[in-house]
Amino acid sequence: MLADVTAAIGIHTVEPIPPVTTTTSSPEGPLAQRNGLSEPDEGPDTAATEEEAPTGFLAVTLAELRKVVWPSRQQLFSESVAVILMVSLSAAAIAAIDRFYHWGSAQIFR
Repeated sequence: MLADVTAAIGIHTVEPIPPVTTTTSSPEGPLAQRNGLSEPDEGPDTAATEEEAPTGFLAVTLAELRKVVWPSRQQLFSESVAVILMVSLSAAAIAAIDRFYHWGSAQIFR
């Protein structure tokens, strides 16, 4: 009976969507392998063992910086230009809206 009523008024039950699992990109990941950028497989765990783990803030920081995949010069330049362009366009849009509201309030409250 309830199913007939909900169907008559257009209410439909929907199956729950399963959770999405996310993956992180790594220098050895599938994208790097497809592009030919990955290094030969050394096994799933290439991290330093407990005996070889760096100690101290500077050593740990340098170890983490070695893991970073740095952008190429072309990618850095093109993304910097895109950021500067979008910030400039956003600033111009905000300035235009501000001037419009200033003009509108000057017309109303003379």
